[in-house]
Amino acid sequence: MIDTVIFDVGNVLTRFGWQDFIRSFGYDEDICVRVGNATIESPYWKEYDRGVMSNDEIVNSFVSLDKGVEKEIRETMRDFKGILTPADYAIPWIKALKERGLQVLFLSNFSERTYEECRDALGFLDYVDGGIFSYRVKLIKPDPAIYKCIADTYALVPDRCVFVDDLLENVKAAEDYGFHTVLFKDYKTASLTLDRLLNITE
Repeated sequence: MIDTVIFDVGNVLTRFGWQDFIRSFGYDEDICVRVGNATIESPYWKEYDRGVMSNDEIVNSFVSLDKGVEKEIRETMRDFKGILTPADYAIPWIKALKERGLQVLFLSNFSERTYEECRDALGFLDYVDGGIFSYRVKLIKPDPAIYKCIADTYALVPDRCVFVDDLLENVKAAEDYGFHTVLFKDYKTASLTLDRLLNITE
């Protein structure tokens, strides 16, 4: 029997549009790709999410990967407002699960700065029972330790939990820990898959 649903946040309960955010500055497509490659697709981004690098350190690490777009990197990293938009189905989905008697938690790789500047898009936080942002525990998915951290924090039994995430590597790590999982591609498919799993395990 499943008693807890754990959601990823970016691209699951919110829409995370980094490339669209970069384009909003009016850069041409080549510059957008280069800035994207030097930032969120870099190996340093995870250290930023994990809260072990300061804003200046992370910006300088991105610039080191592509000095040709230094101005653009520094400009985009000054303001994250608008990088997240709320998913219209998030709150109704959470409410429906809680009406079934389930505990609803979140597990997110968002950095502290992303959280602070995008708080308006995180209205669903008022409806969940708790959760973990990676920067607060200095861990990041798919590190197995973060799944143990949320389980220990909320006294979860892994095989009574289902984890919903849009990244296969995170889903596989959660499965290895013992969680049931749903790989999120879109709300309709994921909600049907989750409902089927909940009904099977009742």
